Amino acid sequence: MSENTAQLTYQGNTYDLPVVKGSEDELGVDISKLRATSGLITLDVGFKNTGSTTSEVTFLDGEKGILRYRGYSIEDLCEHSTFSEVAYLLINGELPTAQEFEQFKVDISRHTLVHENVRKIFDGFPADAHPMGVLSSLVTSLTAFHPESLDPNRDPKMVDLTIHRLIAKLPTLASWVYKKSIGHPLMYPENKLGYIENFMKMMFGLPVEDYEIDPILVDALDKLLILHADHEQNCSAATVRVVGSSQASLYVAIAAGINALWGPLHGGANQAVIEMLEDIHASGGNVDKFIEKAKDPEDPFRLMGFGHRVYKNFDPRAKIIKKHADAVLDKLGINDPLLEIAKGLEEKALNDEYFKARKLYPNVDFYSGIIYKAMGFPTEMFTVLFALGRLPGWIAQWKESRNLNQPISRPRQIYTGEVARPYPTK
Repeated sequence: MSENTAQLTYQGNTYDLPVVKGSEDELGVDISKLRATSGLITLDVGFKNTGSTTSEVTFLDGEKGILRYRGYSIEDLCEHSTFSEVAYLLINGELPTAQEFEQFKVDISRHTLVHENVRKIFDGFPADAHPMGVLSSLVTSLTAFHPESLDPNRDPKMVDLTIHRLIAKLPTLASWVYKKSIGHPLMYPENKLGYIENFMKMMFGLPVEDYEIDPILVDALDKLLILHADHEQNCSAATVRVVGSSQASLYVAIAAGINALWGPLHGGANQAVIEMLEDIHASGGNVDKFIEKAKDPEDPFRLMGFGHRVYKNFDPRAKIIKKHADAVLDKLGINDPLLEIAKGLEEKALNDEYFKARKLYPNVDFYSGIIYKAMGFPTEMFTVLFALGRLPGWIAQWKESRNLNQPISRPRQIYTGEVARPYPTK
């Protein structure tokens, strides 16, 4: 048997299955013809061991704590790039030249305004509606205002235009959601500002006064968006690819990704961190007590923001953002009991053998929630910020899936219901 072939033996028959090797020496067994040749399918609940695609976008090694976009380490990108440049990299495959980057920024800035009639849809939502529900609805509504985008096969230039519109308009829509929730007038984009600066002004500025842009806060948010820009075939990225496989509009696929991200097991983790800190504070703020509860196998309490489903080492994103968390807290000089509890939990967990042995280190969700809270973002906006960061990754995944001409996604199942039975007659 060749080293490039795996074998499956069933009922006396042997089936040769090609072994696929990735550029980082990842190995996978290609079972795409298994059902046709053997009548068998594989059962992998939750797709934990199933590769749905090949991809050139993101490489992740959870055991070694490695994250790379298009071959560039997350550490180098955070050190040398901006979020806008990383967005270009993810979507187009290469870092832009100076000329390409300037054109990309122009292409984005000219589309930051949203059609005024979108406001009529927006006005129909109650002020206390969850921001993610409003955001996904508004993104879907863009198909009505840009019907030429409905057919992604129509014109490659139209696809590029849709991509630019999405990147440009999502910050505007996100800021609207926040402003309505607090009863403030909506702010319009100011295209002479950078991408992050523009978003922060729309979020926190007021028409009656100047908004002072703090470079430390801008840098922290820029790095957070870079860290969240893509993460391989996660729940929302896979959702975008599945919806895109039906040749649906990019707007619809991104709206689906937003809805997938909304789930508390995916994008809601940093919100869960703050809610945990609030619970600890309401219970007296005794950090040691909750550390012991987390270590007790009989106690249902979970320490949110520690450990990761994929990373079995220190989350590389957490190492980067911890520095920015410290800088933001020092800059703002905030005296917040929740932030004090967070720092206490971090110190205890990093020095406790129980957590070290299980590699339960603080992850990016732990630090991002702290930073967002310190900057003044309400808890329900955390997942919206996650969506803003993840948008380029979703677009890159959608675009790659289309370029690979992959068929419509259609998983199989093992049926366990009733067998054929007669319909009861009276």
